[in-house]
Amino acid sequence: MGSLGYSISMIASLSPTLMESRLISSMGCVSMTVAPSFSSVSVVSSSLGTTRRDRTLKLRSSMSPGMVTTLDSDVGVGSSATTKKVLVPIGYGTEEIEAVVLVDVLRRAGADVTVASVEQKLEVEGSSGTRLLADVLISKCADQVYDLVALPGGMPGAVRLRDCEILEKIMKRQAEDKRLYGAISMAPAITLLPWGLLTRKRTTGHPAFFGKLPTFWAVKTNIQISGELTTSRGPGTSFQFALSLAEQLFGETTAKSIEEFLLLRDGYQNPKNKEFNSIDWSLDHTPRVLIPVANGSEAVELVSIADVLRRAKVDVTVSSVERSLRITAFQGTKIITDKLIGEAAESSYDLIILPGGHTGSERLQKSKILKKLLREQHESGRIYGATNSSSTVLHKHGLLKEKRTTVYPSESDEPMNQQMIEGAEVVIDGNVITSLGLATVTKFSLAIVSKLFGHARARSVSEGLVHEYPRQ
Repeated sequence: MGSLGYSISMIASLSPTLMESRLISSMGCVSMTVAPSFSSVSVVSSSLGTTRRDRTLKLRSSMSPGMVTTLDSDVGVGSSATTKKVLVPIGYGTEEIEAVVLVDVLRRAGADVTVASVEQKLEVEGSSGTRLLADVLISKCADQVYDLVALPGGMPGAVRLRDCEILEKIMKRQAEDKRLYGAISMAPAITLLPWGLLTRKRTTGHPAFFGKLPTFWAVKTNIQISGELTTSRGPGTSFQFALSLAEQLFGETTAKSIEEFLLLRDGYQNPKNKEFNSIDWSLDHTPRVLIPVANGSEAVELVSIADVLRRAKVDVTVSSVERSLRITAFQGTKIITDKLIGEAAESSYDLIILPGGHTGSERLQKSKILKKLLREQHESGRIYGATNSSSTVLHKHGLLKEKRTTVYPSESDEPMNQQMIEGAEVVIDGNVITSLGLATVTKFSLAIVSKLFGHARARSVSEGLVHEYPRQ
């Protein structure tokens, strides 16, 4: 995980055959094997009070002697020695949270994921306005064999997938050969149903399209596995969907390891949001939000924040601190930003939010223009915040003095302050908001919506996401 920055030294425990150069890369990766086991999907909670080192050691101790997993100094998650090929098709109007979470989680698990555009160009604009750059056009995938083909939803994205003849042939061949396939949100009803791929299959999907599913076979669950088919409900269940697919490909141990590192927890009954020194964030105009990003930023975080805030009718600008509008996020997701940071700096913003990612955070910290923007934000009393490792950017710029935060310092860094709130996923202190990030980023984004517009707006957005939200 780019934002957690795990460091594990396991060379001494490896046999000579595993000491090959292909297993020890310049990125600090070390490998071990994972025996796949197929079991039902489960959600494992990890203690919020443990440090990153504790979580790493817990993961290490849980690995059986015969396991082979790649532990990356950035990711801290494993990949199977047996490569699995996965296809994630996208089209105009694809739901970007669903697409990016699928790609991110499956790559963390070790899958060789290809993002393919069903349009006539690689650049695809998602349903909430984020522009993704596919790896290839779908025509390049026609003769390939995949262990899994997984369809994100979104409108009109699900329709664009449905109308792609090449993708239809790929999916029908996948089902005929009894290889894994899946769909989330609108895709089961809008894409798979017309292709005849839901016949005698228990299926779930987005509540708004649930009535289109075959009545006898439709089920109201977050995840439904029916033979080779896996379906899920929407953006709010994307992590569960992707983890279920990872488990089916690589086994329960790998899926649980990723689940821990993604910080997935059952916080719905006991939300772990904390607020101190409460002030009013409401505005008399449409809020303007800047999300600065860099190569190595966490794609899940930047896409989720932009998506949720845009659903709430916030004016969001995603800005690159690199020399190009295109950035390559952590896990290789390619995103086309709205503006370069120099152009973005010509305007003022009600909020500036930094997504995490260890490498991305380091690059954000080096941006002199962003540093100036953040200082002006602080001096004017406007709102700013960060998820995951990007809190260190705020700290090093002197913007977290006497502010309570959520982020644990890395083992090598001095503590950011003495007021970190253990057990909290989102912390608001006056005009500063921080979050653990990754799987908690939706709660972070909804907390911003609630502060800007009130609880009712946040709840409305959460329902569209199919994300469980506290009633009070």
